[in-house]
Amino acid sequence: MPKTNMASRDHNYIARLQNAIRQLHHCESKYIESVTVSGTLLFFQKSTVEEVEVAVFEISDNPQAKRAYAWSCRDGNYMRCVVVLEIPPVSSPQTAFDAAVAAQIVNRTLR
Repeated sequence: MPKTNMASRDHNYIARLQNAIRQLHHCESKYIESVTVSGTLLFFQKSTVEEVEVAVFEISDNPQAKRAYAWSCRDGNYMRCVVVLEIPPVSSPQTAFDAAVAAQIVNRTLR
């Protein structure tokens, strides 16, 4: 998986993701790295490949997880932060992305 140094590129973006982690899971985080992941999405028998930069964070004060994976995506007219904790079966940026897509399919919120 290709890694990038997103923190040096956009400190405000990382801060927004950390704020989302704090609001959603009530814990502090430390940025580790960013990893490009991809997945195939199926829309009306048409598949598209999405690439996402997933930021990896160490988290504290959470009894279930030591890491969180976060990224943002466009949802209509605004940007939405997605945060997935590293709780099995989630064990990597790729499985975090896959789990988020699966949750959107189950909840019928995939756009």
